[in-house]
Amino acid sequence: MHAKDILIDGFNRIQEEVHAAVGDLPPDVLNARPAPDANSISWLVWHLTRVQDDHVADASGLDQVWLSQDWEKRFGLDLPRRATGYGHSAAQVAKVRVDSGDLLTGYYDAVHEQSLGFLRGLTAADLERVVDERWEPPVTLAVRLVSVLSDDLQHVGQAAYLRGLLQSAAS
Repeated sequence: MHAKDILIDGFNRIQEEVHAAVGDLPPDVLNARPAPDANSISWLVWHLTRVQDDHVADASGLDQVWLSQDWEKRFGLDLPRRATGYGHSAAQVAKVRVDSGDLLTGYYDAVHEQSLGFLRGLTAADLERVVDERWEPPVTLAVRLVSVLSDDLQHVGQAAYLRGLLQSAAS
């Protein structure tokens, strides 16, 4: 098995978990925040998708799906166009609301498709390419992709936990 195959498997797992976390939840559950400073499922899934979109697009030289496929307009958020959620305040988190889980999974699936297309074409040498020299040591493509994978899995796990929490509180 090649390293890219492991990455592809990991990214496929994110997609499975995003769909499981969002499922058939109504908007009031997707947008619910268990405390004023807490994240919602909508924000968590939007954020993990924005991070993947931003980071993979940057590393691959591709356009962000958020902008190139008009997802920014479909979401209609009152946030800067390139916002990813990093460093968001509670007020900014509150602005990420959806009318349907299909919006979240649709955007995720579009980003996932672009990510997989990029991953499938990678070679071992590509993974060693430095993509960010602002860090010490400089960040390679392999490290950046594992970072995205790790961040996305953490956030989708939080969304799944929040789903269970909200559903148990409602029953």
